Amino acid sequence: MEKLQGGFGGDGEEEEGYDAVVVGSGYGGSVVACRLSMAAAGIRVCLLEKGRRWESTDFPTDSFKLLSSLRMESRNLGLSFGSKDALIQVYEQNDSVAVVGCGLGGGSLVNAGVMMPTPVRARRHPKWPNDWEKNWDHCEASAAAMLKIQSVPVKFSVGQALEDIAIKEEVGETSETSVKLTVNFDFEDQRPGSNEASKAGCTVKTQCQVQYVIRNTYDNEGKSGSRSKRRWRVYLNEIDYVTSDFVILSGGVFGTTEILFRSQMRGLRVSEALGSGFSCNGNNVAYLTGSSTPLNGYGLDKKELFKIPFQARPGPSISTSYTSSMGFTIQSAILPTAYPHLLFKGILSYGWPGGYWFFHGILDKIKLAMGFKATQAVALLALGHDESDGKIMLEKGTNKISFIPPRDPLLPRKIKVFQKLTQKLGGVLFMSKYRSTAVHLLGGCNASSSGPSHGVCNPKGQVFDPLAAVHPGLYVCDASLIPCSVGINPSFTIATAAEHISRHLVQDVLEYKIRREGTNYLGGVQDPDSFTEKTKTKDNGRRSVVTFKETMRGHVGGMPCTAYLKMKMNPHGEDQKDSDIEWNLGTNIHGKSHPLLRGKVGGHVEFRGFEKDNLHIIDGDVNLCEVDSRTPYTHYMRYHLHLVASTGSRYILEGRKIMNPYLLASYAWREATTLHVTFEKVADKSSKNDDHDKVILKGELSISMMELLKSLVSFEGNKKGKFLSLLSGTLFRTYFLQTPRRSQEHFNLSDCEHKYSYPSSTLHDIKTEDGVVISCRQWKCQQSLSKLRGSDEQQNPILLVNGYAVESYWLPTEPNDLVRTLIEEGHETWLLQSRLHVLNPSNNFTLEDVGRFDIPAAINKMLELLGPNIKVHVVAHCVGGLAIHIALMGGHVSASHIASLSCTNSSMFFKLNALSTVKMRLPLLPVSMFILGNNKTLPLVETSTSPPVSSRHRLLKLIARLIPRYERCSCSECEVVSGIFGNAFWHENISPTVHQWLNKESSTRLPMAAFPHLRKICNSGFIVDSNGSNSYLIHPQRMALPTLYISGGRPLLVTPQTSFLAHKYMKLHQPGFRHERVVVEGFGHSDLLIGEESCEKVFPHILSHIRLADGDEQQGRNVHINVAEGKKVLSDSEADQYQYEEGFGGFGSTWFSPFVVLLLALLLVSLLARFFL
Repeated sequence: MEKLQGGFGGDGEEEEGYDAVVVGSGYGGSVVACRLSMAAAGIRVCLLEKGRRWESTDFPTDSFKLLSSLRMESRNLGLSFGSKDALIQVYEQNDSVAVVGCGLGGGSLVNAGVMMPTPVRARRHPKWPNDWEKNWDHCEASAAAMLKIQSVPVKFSVGQALEDIAIKEEVGETSETSVKLTVNFDFEDQRPGSNEASKAGCTVKTQCQVQYVIRNTYDNEGKSGSRSKRRWRVYLNEIDYVTSDFVILSGGVFGTTEILFRSQMRGLRVSEALGSGFSCNGNNVAYLTGSSTPLNGYGLDKKELFKIPFQARPGPSISTSYTSSMGFTIQSAILPTAYPHLLFKGILSYGWPGGYWFFHGILDKIKLAMGFKATQAVALLALGHDESDGKIMLEKGTNKISFIPPRDPLLPRKIKVFQKLTQKLGGVLFMSKYRSTAVHLLGGCNASSSGPSHGVCNPKGQVFDPLAAVHPGLYVCDASLIPCSVGINPSFTIATAAEHISRHLVQDVLEYKIRREGTNYLGGVQDPDSFTEKTKTKDNGRRSVVTFKETMRGHVGGMPCTAYLKMKMNPHGEDQKDSDIEWNLGTNIHGKSHPLLRGKVGGHVEFRGFEKDNLHIIDGDVNLCEVDSRTPYTHYMRYHLHLVASTGSRYILEGRKIMNPYLLASYAWREATTLHVTFEKVADKSSKNDDHDKVILKGELSISMMELLKSLVSFEGNKKGKFLSLLSGTLFRTYFLQTPRRSQEHFNLSDCEHKYSYPSSTLHDIKTEDGVVISCRQWKCQQSLSKLRGSDEQQNPILLVNGYAVESYWLPTEPNDLVRTLIEEGHETWLLQSRLHVLNPSNNFTLEDVGRFDIPAAINKMLELLGPNIKVHVVAHCVGGLAIHIALMGGHVSASHIASLSCTNSSMFFKLNALSTVKMRLPLLPVSMFILGNNKTLPLVETSTSPPVSSRHRLLKLIARLIPRYERCSCSECEVVSGIFGNAFWHENISPTVHQWLNKESSTRLPMAAFPHLRKICNSGFIVDSNGSNSYLIHPQRMALPTLYISGGRPLLVTPQTSFLAHKYMKLHQPGFRHERVVVEGFGHSDLLIGEESCEKVFPHILSHIRLADGDEQQGRNVHINVAEGKKVLSDSEADQYQYEEGFGGFGSTWFSPFVVLLLALLLVSLLARFFL
């Protein structure tokens, strides 16, 4: 079998997955892979092997090469050395040592190939599964035929010497056991039919160490292809995996047990018996040397091999076996010339009898160097029945296998027999210093007929699920299944058990494929004797892959959290040769970033406040240059991680780094190193109460300077320079070039308006007391809806008051808005279009005029048409909220006519973020008003039919575009408005159609006459009259009505302190009414009303407040509100955190303040000037 080269997940084969994946190629794995591959031509089988392929010429021929082919893991010394795919793997712990083979072929690469039937004593053991006995003999025959075992044709000298001189006299009553080997003693070079390879076969992948397996619940159901949704994922590391419907673990005792332990850490439910029942098969090793008896126990090198006749050679590694009546078996072994004999002579052993044994090995080496013949020697191996009560564990922290060997009551007898043999044969006996020296490991994943309380698998090899019967499609098939010691070489027992499991497994695979694909495979079974593994060789080449590590720390939900991430960029090896210049400038081609900036994520997250064990990442994606068409100047780094706990609970951690070209990159360090995360628990499908299980936490994780340096050091891959160049290019484009990566989409708005037909309305022209004509748009309620709700009375109407010249309630291009929502609820809805509105712009007015004249005129019109006894629910936004408070607290509107008041990002207080505060305090506004001159209405949209724009207005719009704002836009009109006001909404929260309609059709003009009064209010922090005097807050008695104040949890222009202070004010002065405050996460300012998700996350609060206010009015009492799920309602104590919050656009959250950045820049300029001039 050849090594299959190539990456995982990048080609069609891995994307499609396999019917069965076999992990390990020892006796168990090879048998089951063969049987599956020969069962039917339609079964796709993949065999994964940790080690490499060993050709006959690759095996070590001297001691130095052998040591280089060895890996040592010493718990005693606390170190490991040697390649992970070394041929011989040695595990040392306390007074025990275990040796296993590694490579394509598993233990068969290093063992003697002894095939002996399972003794009756083992088959009668209480732990032995009864189901195996039904066809055990037949399975033994099948295994023997497959392995083509042969008897040793002659008795070699070492066997003859032991039999004649020592065994019968010193061991007691013994019986010589016939030894059969998987060795070809025939002289023909080939066997008939071996040249004809079967068309069927399995895909073989070497040097692929499986780490763990998990249920595949993350593939998208919508993928093309009938086989894209496989049941299992087999992970080769923290990132790469293959998918399969059936997984057969055959990685050996330590390998399979470790895989299941690691899988258990990632939520796979397994029996508590995992790791129990470990047996070393009663193994003990001794080395007898210096004997005068012709033992001939040294192997031959190539030169000697062809000079010595076959009968005179030492023979195979093991050719003689004697079973003692004392309960154990003694076998002689020939050590190859490559074995470092000195290790067996005093370094890892002790000599018997005492004396000069320590120098024996050195003297023997000197003799060989001087040309003398080496002394006679032989290795002795004892096998027996131990208690099979050992334990295999996975150490926390190191995640490495540790073990406790079983008790061996026969050990003193074995040592005594070895000493007697030494006395008879002469020489020095070297005994292992370890209590247990095991080469035949068994158990750990014991098969049991009694369920998961006594074993890990059933007799068919299926892994138990403690909460169900078994895990469908997950099998174990190797030595770890054997529940007790067998007393002889266990290779044939393992192969026989694999034959038994294969019979059930093949049937299970075929039945599953028939159920899934409807194809009958049962007639296509092929002859296994003609099986030759089909190999597939792919040229992997130099794939452009970059890997690195990243460690971020912070708090999520107020609890400490640390993420240890390992990233693999461009894991699919995508082509990246096209448009290299554009890539280097950080351009996203066809909406995608460069392949090297997209990758997969592995690792784990420590979140001890939520889960005591690590949360492992089982599926993670990262995009280090993601762009949204709504925010073309903003650069996102997106992380999407699927996490799983050892309890089986699953979570999603979604994170973004948000980078904006704001204030000359003064925020660059903080933005590029801070991940804004959302942690959400995935509801269990079996849970009846999903609401109770749902957990959503928010927080921030950041990478420190030291961790960033460590991350740079961890870079690996042939394209790491290219990766760093690309990443630097994207950051340079974001912060310095400041060019958009994508353009705003343009829509035919008339099609949208036609698609979402709007209810008919009536436009009322109203003349205010000061002679200004304003308008109100009226939507009559649907009376049938009120009746369906069981209400005979007409519900109170609602008056909507917009912010400054921007429409927030009536959105004809959208499927839903607040007007539609209120109409559907049965409320008659009125929309005030005051002198602030584009349709009624005034050249000389204040906000006080809106509250003094416009709002009273609108309410009077409603009372005139609907009756004097009605009450009006008022919903106001931003400046409209200031105006309604001026109207109420100024006595222009009586609270007796108001049923309730709901304000979004507004109140009698008006607290701005730091940047807006600075803009208001600087003389920017007086200068702007001076530039405007007499015409104080600024045209925003320029068309061919519109009058020409004056130079004054052009100058002011140019200045507005230059003013810093947190989020930039490619729309000219949006840039002007955000330059004047500041960002009014998060672009990602609103639809492109709303954005286009607002900037191109709705807000065509901006009346700026009220800005001087607005500046006085902003600088005061609360409503004042046009002279700047506090004429309103001194009248709290006029606010006798229920209130709701809503703020955005991701503030932009107005901070949550606005609603916090208003809520405190109302609870203090009007305690007899219902007062609520809501902070809605993820929203900024105007997007509270015009956002795509406003109807789900904001409108329910307004509707609930209105309903409760009507109910309180009818019942004369207050009712506690139950807020809709997923929204955040803050009490006074919880709201304290917002008292001094600046929100986005402030100066407190940057690593260096802008003042420090400016000071450093000036210092740098002065130094450069001094140096060059």
